[in-house]
This record gives sequence, C-alpha cells and structure tokens, in this order.
Amino acid sequence: MARILAAVWPIVKGCITGGVFGITIADWSASYVTLHGASMHPTFDPQQAERALVDKRCLHRYHFSRGDVVVFRSPRDHRELVVKRLIALPGDWIQIPEKQEIQQIPQGRCWVEGDNAATSFDSRSYGPVSYSCCYWTQLRYWPRINCL
Repeated sequence: MARILAAVWPIVKGCITGGVFGITIADWSASYVTLHGASMHPTFDPQQAERALVDKRCLHRYHFSRGDVVVFRSPRDHRELVVKRLIALPGDWIQIPEKQEIQQIPQGRCWVEGDNAATSFDSRSYGPVSYSCCYWTQLRYWPRINCL
C-alpha cells in the first residue's frame, strides 16, 4: 500500500498544484465567457454561443473609453455576467430618449447599452453602472466553428 501511495502522490500533488495555478490565472489574468442573447447583435451572433477570451489584466493599466465592450456583473443579479458597450463615462451627459430626460453620469459610474436596443436590458433600465461592477474589458472573440 505504501508503494502505491508513494507512486500516486506525485501525480496528486501535481494535479493540486496545477489546479491552484489555473484558478489563479483565471481570477487575475484571463478567462473565457460564453456570450448569450440578442442584446449585442449584430456584434455577437445570438444564434450561436460565441466565446470570448476576456483579458482581466488590462484593468490595472487600461482606461475605459466610449465604445469599449465591457463584461460586468449585472446590477440586477450579481451572479450573472453581462456584456454591453460603454456609452458614457463619469461627467458625461446622456439623453434617455424613452424618458425625454438628460442626466449627468456621476463619478465612479458609467452608462452601458446593448447594440440591439430593442432587446437589451441595460442602463436605460437600471441606470448608470458602478465601475466596481465592471470586471473585465478587452474582449477577443471567436465565432463558433461548426465541425462536420
């Protein structure tokens, strides 16, 4: 029994080390996100489950710009990740056509909208999003490849 344990222990130790290393990379560096729904159509195809590699390191050195596609925690359900386009930054003024009002984006917040306004649940519904909810930016996406 001791011989079996001695033979298996290096493999178990390597798996545990690799798992911890992989989780650390996923938390701090990059991860994959599957994109669902039609709110970002035509940028992302709602008929296919497209995947995006999301670079998390950029938040330490990157400043958000209008037009960036960002991934953030939904203000409605913090377990859900949402992909939207950044429309306005703190201090910008935005007109909300549905409400016929103009408002200034407060410090520490940003305005996000989906590319498909008809189906998007975004800042027009829940208001400006806190930067603390914006976890990632710099999406690099790959359309789904159908194999025969």
